[in-house]
Amino acid sequence: MGFLKNSVSFTRYQILDDLPRNFTAELPDKLRQFAFKDIDDLPQERAWGWVCFENMLDTEWRESRPQKGAEHLTFSLRLDTRRVPPAVLKKHFALALREEEGRIHAQGKSYVSRERRKEIRERVLFELNRRFLPIPAEFGVIWNLSARRLFIATIANKALDLFEEYFLHSFGLRLERLTPYGLAAAMLQEKELDRLNVLEPTNFRK
Repeated sequence: MGFLKNSVSFTRYQILDDLPRNFTAELPDKLRQFAFKDIDDLPQERAWGWVCFENMLDTEWRESRPQKGAEHLTFSLRLDTRRVPPAVLKKHFALALREEEGRIHAQGKSYVSRERRKEIRERVLFELNRRFLPIPAEFGVIWNLSARRLFIATIANKALDLFEEYFLHSFGLRLERLTPYGLAAAMLQEKELDRLNVLEPTNFRK
């Protein structure tokens, strides 16, 4: 959720495209169309989608509507990831490989081929994924419609890359990350921008 905590790290975005006509009215249906779908009972490694800002278990927005007044929208990106510990995978792969070696030796063969090893590893990982519950993560989103600015409560590049791709897929709108330089450039005139371009960063580690 991020934004409802005492402190938060966030990333700013600029919406590059104009909003389609009737966008706000159609948003609830868009959010439900691309809402998060649970994978607790499935062997998938990752799943993501939109959820309610106030409650990540609410994918129907029954608890709270995404519209906050006339200017703002709020929702969250939920990402569930299964993480099988490497040591667990290594152990069970070794056990499966030992079983396969015993089987092929009985058939007069001397070694397990590379392709067969790959198949065994994928099967073991598939089976282990069914035994580990996914770990949920949630990233709150605040969208100012009139300013065409959007904020998401994370600075992790992998999460941001996923957010940008899924946002475009869901709403057909392109995003641009706003760096401190980009924010300064947006507020300056051309003459002042030239001065900004020759500034050198300060080393605070001295």
